[in-house]
Amino acid sequence: MTAAPEGPTGIDELLERVRETLDRVEAVQAYEAASSGEALLVDIRYAALRDRDGLIPGALVVERNELEWRLDPRGSHRLPEATRHDLRVVVVCNEGYASSLAAASLHALGLHRATDLVGGFQAWRAAGLPVSTS
Repeated sequence: MTAAPEGPTGIDELLERVRETLDRVEAVQAYEAASSGEALLVDIRYAALRDRDGLIPGALVVERNELEWRLDPRGSHRLPEATRHDLRVVVVCNEGYASSLAAASLHALGLHRATDLVGGFQAWRAAGLPVSTS
């Protein structure tokens, strides 16, 4: 039997591989870590979703296309919260897919404690955790 030729990785395989490198957190864990100051929640959802569904109080809103520039502790465009590479960052997207890829990108920048929220904002809201409207 011949092995299948190596080809491009599909998104499902890439997502699975990326998630193996992350210590992903559930909504209540993310809430507790943020409340205690152990983690910085970063909401990467686009504006229309934030407007429609609301915000996580205290979460830092960073558009996905700016994430690496804003959170790189050595970057010239970093946010004041991006102070060190061991910062615990929990990335939040809408349903927990894009956030996994975003957290992996932060790992590549040296933010080795970056992870994401399983199920994203929708899991946060379903858990009955605080949400504010603009």
